[in-house]
Amino acid sequence: MEGNPVVKGRSLQQLAELVQGQITGDPNTYIHDAVTIRRANAGTITICTAKHLVDELHNTEASAVVTTADIPDIEIPSIVVKNPKDAFGRIVSEFRSNSNVLADQRSQANVAETASLDDDCIIRAGATIGENVTIGPGTVIHSGVTVLDESTIGEDTTIYPGTVIYPNTIIGNRVIVHANAVLGANGFGYDTVDGRHILSHQLGNVVLHDDVEIGAGTTIDRGTWDSTVIGEGTKIDNQVMIGHNCQIGKHNIICAQVGIAGSSTTGDYVVMGGQAGIKDHVDIGDHVTLGAQSGVLSNLEGPATFMGSPCFPIKKQMALYVHMQKLPEMRKQLKEYGKQLEQLNNFLGNVEQNDPPSASQDAA
Repeated sequence: MEGNPVVKGRSLQQLAELVQGQITGDPNTYIHDAVTIRRANAGTITICTAKHLVDELHNTEASAVVTTADIPDIEIPSIVVKNPKDAFGRIVSEFRSNSNVLADQRSQANVAETASLDDDCIIRAGATIGENVTIGPGTVIHSGVTVLDESTIGEDTTIYPGTVIYPNTIIGNRVIVHANAVLGANGFGYDTVDGRHILSHQLGNVVLHDDVEIGAGTTIDRGTWDSTVIGEGTKIDNQVMIGHNCQIGKHNIICAQVGIAGSSTTGDYVVMGGQAGIKDHVDIGDHVTLGAQSGVLSNLEGPATFMGSPCFPIKKQMALYVHMQKLPEMRKQLKEYGKQLEQLNNFLGNVEQNDPPSASQDAA
Protein backbone atom coordinates (compact mmCIF):
# COMPACT_ATOMS: atom_id res chain seq x y z
CA MET A 1 0.00 0.00 0.00
CA GLU A 2 1.53 3.25 -1.13
CA GLY A 3 2.76 5.40 1.74
CA ASN A 4 2.12 2.76 4.41
CA PRO A 5 4.90 0.31 5.32
CA VAL A 6 3.60 -3.23 5.64
CA VAL A 7 4.70 -6.45 7.26
CA LYS A 8 4.74 -10.00 5.87
CA GLY A 9 1.51 -11.63 4.74
CA ARG A 10 -1.07 -13.61 6.68
CA SER A 11 -3.48 -16.38 5.80
CA LEU A 12 -7.20 -15.72 5.97
CA GLN A 13 -7.30 -18.26 8.83
CA GLN A 14 -4.80 -16.23 10.85
CA LEU A 15 -6.75 -13.02 10.31
CA ALA A 16 -10.03 -14.69 11.25
CA GLU A 17 -8.47 -15.88 14.50
CA LEU A 18 -7.20 -12.36 15.16
CA VAL A 19 -10.73 -10.89 14.99
CA GLN A 20 -12.62 -14.00 16.12
CA GLY A 21 -14.57 -14.19 12.86
CA GLN A 22 -16.06 -17.01 10.80
CA ILE A 23 -14.51 -17.91 7.44
CA THR A 24 -16.37 -18.59 4.21
CA GLY A 25 -14.15 -19.79 1.37
CA ASP A 26 -10.54 -20.91 1.38
CA PRO A 27 -8.89 -20.32 4.81
CA ASN A 28 -5.46 -20.53 3.18
CA THR A 29 -6.06 -17.46 1.02
CA TYR A 30 -2.87 -15.40 1.20
CA ILE A 31 -3.29 -11.74 2.24
CA HIS A 32 -0.47 -9.22 2.22
CA ASP A 33 -2.38 -5.97 2.95
CA ALA A 34 -5.73 -4.49 3.98
CA VAL A 35 -7.24 -1.62 1.95
CA THR A 36 -10.57 -0.02 1.06
CA ILE A 37 -12.66 -1.37 -1.82
CA ARG A 38 -11.57 1.19 -4.39
CA ARG A 39 -7.89 0.40 -3.80
CA ALA A 40 -8.25 -3.36 -3.50
CA ASN A 41 -6.27 -5.69 -5.73
CA ALA A 42 -5.01 -9.27 -5.71
CA GLY A 43 -3.63 -10.30 -2.34
CA THR A 44 -5.54 -7.68 -0.33
CA ILE A 45 -8.46 -7.93 2.06
CA THR A 46 -11.09 -5.18 2.07
CA ILE A 47 -14.27 -4.31 3.96
CA CYS A 48 -17.95 -4.34 2.94
CA THR A 49 -20.42 -2.92 5.47
CA ALA A 50 -23.54 -2.36 3.35
CA LYS A 51 -25.51 -4.14 0.62
CA HIS A 52 -25.10 -1.30 -1.86
CA LEU A 53 -21.31 -1.85 -1.82
CA VAL A 54 -21.53 -5.44 -3.11
CA ASP A 55 -21.50 -4.41 -6.78
CA GLU A 56 -18.44 -2.26 -6.16
CA LEU A 57 -16.83 -5.20 -4.39
CA HIS A 58 -17.45 -7.43 -7.43
CA ASN A 59 -15.57 -4.94 -9.61
CA THR A 60 -12.38 -5.17 -7.54
CA GLU A 61 -9.65 -7.81 -7.52
CA ALA A 62 -9.70 -8.18 -3.72
CA SER A 63 -8.81 -11.65 -2.53
CA ALA A 64 -11.01 -11.49 0.60
CA VAL A 65 -13.40 -9.26 2.50
CA VAL A 66 -14.47 -8.52 6.07
CA THR A 67 -18.26 -8.33 6.24
CA THR A 68 -21.41 -9.27 8.20
CA ALA A 69 -23.78 -12.21 7.88
CA ASP A 70 -26.65 -10.09 6.54
CA ILE A 71 -24.86 -8.98 3.34
CA PRO A 72 -25.63 -11.49 0.52
CA ASP A 73 -24.04 -12.39 -2.80
CA ILE A 74 -20.40 -12.07 -1.77
CA GLU A 75 -18.42 -14.41 -4.00
CA ILE A 76 -14.88 -14.06 -2.64
CA PRO A 77 -13.56 -15.57 0.63
CA SER A 78 -14.89 -13.72 3.66
CA ILE A 79 -14.38 -13.15 7.35
CA VAL A 80 -17.84 -12.71 8.87
CA VAL A 81 -18.04 -10.70 12.10
CA LYS A 82 -20.62 -8.66 14.01
CA ASN A 83 -18.65 -5.41 13.82
CA PRO A 84 -16.75 -5.20 10.49
CA LYS A 85 -15.29 -1.76 11.16
CA ASP A 86 -13.69 -2.81 14.41
CA ALA A 87 -12.42 -6.07 12.93
CA PHE A 88 -11.04 -4.39 9.81
CA GLY A 89 -9.29 -1.80 11.95
CA ARG A 90 -7.51 -4.56 13.83
CA ILE A 91 -6.52 -6.24 10.58
CA VAL A 92 -5.20 -2.96 9.12
CA SER A 93 -3.10 -2.50 12.26
CA GLU A 94 -1.74 -6.01 11.79
CA PHE A 95 -0.35 -5.04 8.39
CA ARG A 96 1.27 -1.81 9.44
CA SER A 97 4.81 -1.76 10.73
CA ASN A 98 5.54 -1.30 14.40
CA SER A 99 7.48 1.90 13.77
CA ASN A 100 4.86 3.82 15.75
CA VAL A 101 5.95 2.14 18.99
CA LEU A 102 7.37 5.05 20.98
CA ALA A 103 10.34 5.04 23.31
CA ASP A 104 10.36 7.08 26.48
CA GLN A 105 12.64 10.12 26.11
CA ARG A 106 11.97 11.97 29.35
CA SER A 107 15.68 12.58 29.77
CA GLN A 108 15.47 14.77 26.68
CA ALA A 109 12.35 16.60 27.87
CA ASN A 110 12.08 19.59 30.19
CA VAL A 111 10.61 17.96 33.29
CA ALA A 112 10.28 19.77 36.62
CA GLU A 113 11.80 17.97 39.60
CA THR A 114 8.48 18.02 41.45
CA ALA A 115 6.58 16.31 38.61
CA SER A 116 5.29 12.81 39.37
CA LEU A 117 5.55 10.66 36.24
CA ASP A 118 4.57 6.99 36.25
CA ASP A 119 7.35 4.69 35.10
CA ASP A 120 5.08 3.35 32.36
CA CYS A 121 4.18 6.70 30.78
CA ILE A 122 6.06 7.97 27.73
CA ILE A 123 7.44 11.49 27.58
CA ARG A 124 8.91 12.38 24.19
CA ALA A 125 11.90 14.64 23.62
CA GLY A 126 11.08 18.34 23.67
CA ALA A 127 8.00 18.10 25.89
CA THR A 128 7.71 20.46 28.86
CA ILE A 129 6.28 19.19 32.15
CA GLY A 130 5.71 21.76 34.90
CA GLU A 131 5.85 21.75 38.66
CA ASN A 132 3.74 19.19 40.56
CA VAL A 133 2.30 17.68 37.38
CA THR A 134 1.04 14.10 37.74
CA ILE A 135 0.92 11.71 34.75
CA GLY A 136 -0.41 8.15 34.95
CA PRO A 137 0.70 4.86 33.36
CA GLY A 138 0.31 4.24 29.66
CA THR A 139 -0.01 7.94 28.85
CA VAL A 140 1.98 9.38 25.95
CA ILE A 141 3.09 13.03 25.91
CA HIS A 142 4.44 13.87 22.45
CA SER A 143 7.18 16.31 21.51
CA GLY A 144 6.27 19.96 21.76
CA VAL A 145 3.53 19.46 24.35
CA THR A 146 3.48 21.87 27.28
CA VAL A 147 1.85 20.72 30.52
CA LEU A 148 1.88 23.57 33.02
CA ASP A 149 2.00 23.45 36.80
CA GLU A 150 -0.34 21.42 39.03
CA SER A 151 -2.04 19.62 36.12
CA THR A 152 -3.10 15.98 36.35
CA ILE A 153 -3.29 13.49 33.46
CA GLY A 154 -4.68 9.98 33.98
CA GLU A 155 -3.93 6.60 32.43
CA ASP A 156 -3.64 5.59 28.77
CA THR A 157 -4.12 9.16 27.55
CA THR A 158 -2.41 10.58 24.46
CA ILE A 159 -1.48 14.24 24.07
CA TYR A 160 -0.29 15.10 20.55
CA PRO A 161 2.38 17.67 19.56
CA GLY A 162 1.84 21.36 20.04
CA THR A 163 -0.87 21.05 22.68
CA VAL A 164 -0.75 23.54 25.55
CA ILE A 165 -2.27 22.51 28.87
CA TYR A 166 -2.64 25.43 31.28
CA PRO A 167 -2.15 25.14 35.07
CA ASN A 168 -4.50 22.99 37.19
CA THR A 169 -6.06 21.20 34.22
CA ILE A 170 -7.43 17.74 35.08
CA ILE A 171 -7.51 15.11 32.32
CA GLY A 172 -8.98 11.64 32.88
CA ASN A 173 -8.21 8.20 31.51
CA ARG A 174 -8.15 7.14 27.84
CA VAL A 175 -8.40 10.74 26.67
CA ILE A 176 -7.05 11.84 23.28
CA VAL A 177 -6.01 15.44 22.73
CA HIS A 178 -4.95 16.18 19.16
CA ALA A 179 -2.29 18.59 17.96
CA ASN A 180 -2.30 22.26 18.88
CA ALA A 181 -5.29 22.13 21.20
CA VAL A 182 -5.29 24.65 24.05
CA LEU A 183 -6.87 23.66 27.35
CA GLY A 184 -7.35 26.22 30.10
CA ALA A 185 -6.61 29.59 28.51
CA ASN A 186 -8.34 32.61 30.05
CA GLY A 187 -12.01 33.03 29.30
CA PHE A 188 -13.11 36.02 27.25
CA GLY A 189 -14.47 37.98 30.20
CA TYR A 190 -13.92 41.68 30.84
CA ASP A 191 -15.30 44.31 33.21
CA THR A 192 -15.54 47.84 31.84
CA VAL A 193 -14.13 50.28 34.40
CA ASP A 194 -13.72 53.99 33.68
CA GLY A 195 -14.00 53.34 29.97
CA ARG A 196 -11.38 50.59 29.91
CA HIS A 197 -11.86 46.82 29.51
CA ILE A 198 -10.28 45.07 32.49
CA LEU A 199 -9.78 41.30 32.44
CA SER A 200 -12.08 39.68 34.99
CA HIS A 201 -10.91 36.93 37.33
CA GLN A 202 -9.92 33.70 35.55
CA LEU A 203 -9.19 31.42 38.48
CA GLY A 204 -10.92 28.17 37.49
CA ASN A 205 -9.65 25.27 35.42
CA VAL A 206 -10.62 22.72 32.76
CA VAL A 207 -11.70 19.15 33.55
CA LEU A 208 -11.87 16.42 30.89
CA HIS A 209 -13.55 13.22 32.07
CA ASP A 210 -12.66 9.72 30.88
CA ASP A 211 -12.80 8.75 27.18
CA VAL A 212 -13.03 12.30 25.89
CA GLU A 213 -11.45 13.18 22.54
CA ILE A 214 -10.41 16.74 21.66
CA GLY A 215 -9.77 17.67 18.02
CA ALA A 216 -6.81 19.52 16.57
CA GLY A 217 -6.79 23.26 17.15
CA THR A 218 -9.69 23.16 19.60
CA THR A 219 -9.70 25.58 22.52
CA ILE A 220 -11.44 25.17 25.87
CA ASP A 221 -11.27 28.10 28.29
CA ARG A 222 -10.88 27.81 32.05
CA GLY A 223 -13.74 28.70 34.37
CA THR A 224 -13.97 32.08 36.03
CA TRP A 225 -14.08 30.64 39.55
CA ASP A 226 -14.83 26.94 39.07
CA SER A 227 -14.30 24.39 36.29
CA THR A 228 -15.17 24.22 32.62
CA VAL A 229 -16.16 20.55 32.33
CA ILE A 230 -16.28 18.12 29.40
CA GLY A 231 -18.31 15.04 30.30
CA GLU A 232 -17.36 11.39 29.93
CA GLY A 233 -17.19 10.01 26.40
CA THR A 234 -17.75 13.33 24.64
CA LYS A 235 -16.04 13.67 21.25
CA ILE A 236 -15.06 17.13 20.02
CA ASP A 237 -13.94 17.75 16.44
CA ASN A 238 -11.23 20.09 15.13
CA GLN A 239 -11.30 23.87 15.64
CA VAL A 240 -14.09 23.98 18.20
CA MET A 241 -14.28 26.83 20.73
CA ILE A 242 -15.79 26.23 24.18
CA GLY A 243 -16.01 29.25 26.45
CA HIS A 244 -15.41 29.63 30.16
CA ASN A 245 -17.73 27.98 32.72
CA CYS A 246 -19.39 25.69 30.15
CA GLN A 247 -20.63 22.32 31.39
CA ILE A 248 -20.71 19.81 28.53
CA GLY A 249 -22.57 16.57 29.25
CA LYS A 250 -21.70 12.94 28.59
CA HIS A 251 -21.30 11.40 25.14
CA ASN A 252 -21.85 14.62 23.18
CA ILE A 253 -20.75 14.85 19.55
CA ILE A 254 -19.52 18.34 18.68
CA CYS A 255 -18.49 18.84 15.06
CA ALA A 256 -15.92 21.17 13.55
CA GLN A 257 -16.03 24.94 14.06
CA VAL A 258 -18.78 24.88 16.66
CA GLY A 259 -18.65 27.85 19.03
CA ILE A 260 -20.16 27.62 22.53
CA ALA A 261 -20.21 30.87 24.48
CA GLY A 262 -19.51 31.04 28.19
CA SER A 263 -21.65 29.51 30.94
CA SER A 264 -23.71 27.35 28.59
CA THR A 265 -24.59 23.77 29.43
CA THR A 266 -25.52 20.65 27.50
CA GLY A 267 -27.15 17.43 28.61
CA ASP A 268 -26.12 13.94 27.53
CA TYR A 269 -25.99 12.66 23.94
CA VAL A 270 -26.24 16.11 22.38
CA VAL A 271 -25.12 16.38 18.74
CA MET A 272 -23.99 19.69 17.23
CA GLY A 273 -23.46 19.97 13.48
CA GLY A 274 -20.55 21.95 12.05
CA GLN A 275 -20.44 25.71 12.65
CA ALA A 276 -23.33 25.71 15.10
CA GLY A 277 -23.19 28.71 17.42
CA ILE A 278 -24.45 28.70 21.01
CA LYS A 279 -25.26 31.92 22.87
CA ASP A 280 -23.92 32.39 26.39
CA HIS A 281 -25.94 31.16 29.41
CA VAL A 282 -28.01 28.75 27.28
CA ASP A 283 -29.08 25.30 28.53
CA ILE A 284 -29.46 22.47 26.00
CA GLY A 285 -31.26 19.33 27.14
CA ASP A 286 -30.51 15.63 26.66
CA HIS A 287 -30.69 14.14 23.17
CA VAL A 288 -30.88 17.47 21.33
CA THR A 289 -29.53 17.50 17.77
CA LEU A 290 -28.48 20.77 16.12
CA GLY A 291 -28.14 20.98 12.36
CA ALA A 292 -25.07 22.57 10.79
CA GLN A 293 -24.84 26.36 11.25
CA SER A 294 -27.67 26.41 13.76
CA GLY A 295 -27.84 29.53 15.91
CA VAL A 296 -29.05 28.85 19.46
CA LEU A 297 -30.37 31.92 21.27
CA SER A 298 -32.45 30.33 24.04
CA ASN A 299 -32.81 27.13 26.05
CA LEU A 300 -33.70 23.95 24.15
CA GLU A 301 -35.41 20.85 25.50
CA GLY A 302 -34.90 17.35 24.13
CA PRO A 303 -35.24 14.94 22.63
CA ALA A 304 -35.64 17.08 19.53
CA THR A 305 -33.85 18.24 16.39
CA PHE A 306 -33.35 21.92 15.62
CA MET A 307 -31.89 23.80 12.68
CA GLY A 308 -31.56 27.29 11.24
CA SER A 309 -30.40 30.58 12.67
CA PRO A 310 -32.13 31.40 14.89
CA CYS A 311 -32.93 27.72 15.24
CA PHE A 312 -36.42 26.23 15.34
CA PRO A 313 -37.69 22.65 15.56
CA ILE A 314 -36.85 20.94 12.29
CA LYS A 315 -40.44 20.66 11.00
CA LYS A 316 -41.08 24.36 11.55
CA GLN A 317 -37.74 25.31 10.03
CA MET A 318 -38.39 23.18 6.94
CA ALA A 319 -41.78 24.87 6.53
CA LEU A 320 -40.03 28.24 6.74
CA TYR A 321 -37.55 27.17 4.07
CA VAL A 322 -40.41 26.16 1.78
CA HIS A 323 -42.13 29.52 2.28
CA MET A 324 -38.86 31.37 1.71
CA GLN A 325 -38.49 29.71 -1.69
CA LYS A 326 -41.92 31.04 -2.60
CA LEU A 327 -41.10 34.63 -1.61
CA PRO A 328 -39.97 35.83 -5.08
CA GLU A 329 -43.19 34.58 -6.67
CA MET A 330 -45.24 35.99 -3.79
CA ARG A 331 -43.49 39.36 -4.21
CA LYS A 332 -44.28 39.31 -7.92
CA GLN A 333 -47.92 38.52 -7.20
CA LEU A 334 -48.11 41.23 -4.54
CA LYS A 335 -46.80 43.84 -6.98
CA GLU A 336 -49.38 42.69 -9.53
CA TYR A 337 -52.14 42.95 -6.94
CA GLY A 338 -50.92 46.46 -6.10
CA LYS A 339 -51.19 47.50 -9.74
CA GLN A 340 -54.69 46.04 -9.98
CA LEU A 341 -55.74 47.82 -6.79
CA GLU A 342 -54.37 51.10 -8.13
CA GLN A 343 -56.30 50.62 -11.38
CA LEU A 344 -59.48 49.83 -9.45
CA ASN A 345 -59.08 52.96 -7.31
CA ASN A 346 -58.55 55.08 -10.41
CA PHE A 347 -61.63 53.56 -12.01
CA LEU A 348 -63.78 54.22 -8.95
CA GLY A 349 -62.50 57.79 -8.76
CA ASN A 350 -63.46 58.40 -12.38
CA VAL A 351 -66.91 56.91 -11.81
CA GLU A 352 -67.56 59.26 -8.91
CA GLN A 353 -66.50 62.28 -10.95
CA ASN A 354 -68.72 61.34 -13.91
CA ASP A 355 -71.87 60.34 -11.98
CA PRO A 356 -74.95 62.49 -13.00
CA PRO A 357 -76.55 64.62 -10.24
CA SER A 358 -78.96 62.69 -8.04
CA ALA A 359 -82.71 63.37 -7.95
CA SER A 360 -82.41 65.27 -4.69
CA GLN A 361 -79.77 67.53 -6.24
CA ASP A 362 -82.10 68.20 -9.23
CA ALA A 363 -84.94 69.16 -6.91
CA ALA A 364 -82.65 71.59 -5.15
